[in-house]
Amino acid sequence: MGTTLTRPDLLEGAERVGFRDGRDWLLSPEPFRLEGAELERIERMGHPLRMFQEACGRIYRRSVNGSLPGWIAELLDAGKPAWMVEAQRSDALREAAPRVIRPDLLLTDDGLALTELDAVPGGMGVTGWLAEHYAAAGFEILGEGMLDGFRRVMPGGGQILISEEAGDYRAEMQWLADALSNAGGGPWWVGSAEEFSGGNGPLYRFFELFDWEAVPESRHLAERADVTPPFMPHFEEKLWLALFWSPALQEVWREELRGNHLQRMREMIPYGWVVDPAPLPPHAAFPRLEVNNWGQVADFSQKARRLVLKISGFNELAWGSRGVVIGHDTSGDEWAAALERACAEFDSQPWLMQEFREAKLVEHPYFDPAGGAVKTMRGRVRLCPYYFVDDDQATHLGGCLAAIVPADKKKIHGMRDAILVPCSG
Repeated sequence: MGTTLTRPDLLEGAERVGFRDGRDWLLSPEPFRLEGAELERIERMGHPLRMFQEACGRIYRRSVNGSLPGWIAELLDAGKPAWMVEAQRSDALREAAPRVIRPDLLLTDDGLALTELDAVPGGMGVTGWLAEHYAAAGFEILGEGMLDGFRRVMPGGGQILISEEAGDYRAEMQWLADALSNAGGGPWWVGSAEEFSGGNGPLYRFFELFDWEAVPESRHLAERADVTPPFMPHFEEKLWLALFWSPALQEVWREELRGNHLQRMREMIPYGWVVDPAPLPPHAAFPRLEVNNWGQVADFSQKARRLVLKISGFNELAWGSRGVVIGHDTSGDEWAAALERACAEFDSQPWLMQEFREAKLVEHPYFDPAGGAVKTMRGRVRLCPYYFVDDDQATHLGGCLAAIVPADKKKIHGMRDAILVPCSG
């Protein structure tokens, strides 16, 4: 049973993990409590997600070597530089996969909806720092701890490379590295990706691959098996969430995933489509949309547009909800323009569409920044559990961060008026 935290308690040293003007999220006197089926699923989700991730890697390689249709790899390689495509197909990276797995999960009335699987996630330091405060106040925090989790990825220490483009996360990753080093067994440290000039030892890549031109050593880093997440851009594509539902690949997924793992993913991943402008035969239709072309989808009424359009990856708009268009939250003209853009960019920057999932309403206390009084927000929740993969390929839940946003928000992310709080069980 926890004791009540005060806002000054939580603000002490908060700038060390990035709380500052413009990024001063709302704080709460208590963690977000998970229970029942949601708690059980999050505690057990790491292994199925790892199996899904590995299945994606095998499907990509099978497409490359010709045992599956070539269009799969061609789609996932669209817009990538040839050298990076060659690197991710190399034998050196055959078994490589990201070792930090963070799904973005909406808490809905029907369970958990997986909207993204982030291979280069932010929030690790913030989650660890918040968890320490709440645990010190007597709350039981979900997970084995973010420090212990990250230590499993780099057990002997190593360098975290952060680019200028990802600079907003430097403070929290510096806190993580310092806390790990102070606990012993390291050292861990943070370095500039742009200034990295080689050297031995494990490296954690904290920059998106679309930013490779800003990092002079990118081509050399791509060859190294001790870099995680590896230089494999297909893992950073949201397209996998649409390919999971492709009618042409249903038998493939059954081959690649055990039945219970496949079922768990079907329960979580909203149905989706790759926005491919290639014409369908006149007698064909997109499954569930029941129309023949994207122009007809563009003409959907607002009521029928409970759909989400997303840029897939390898783009500065592919993170932070910047490349997301929610159909029923935009005008008809905006929706049509977004679909037209998605079709036009298919060859260089694919987009996907998913069915919209409504996050359920919850109530949670927070500190009013103006005076510190405790108020209650009626809002919607995104859960971000962090799973870490050890050297034996086992997954471990380090912690889970909840972002609770006001009820009128359709996009749920770590915005300024969101409550950021760790989860308890």
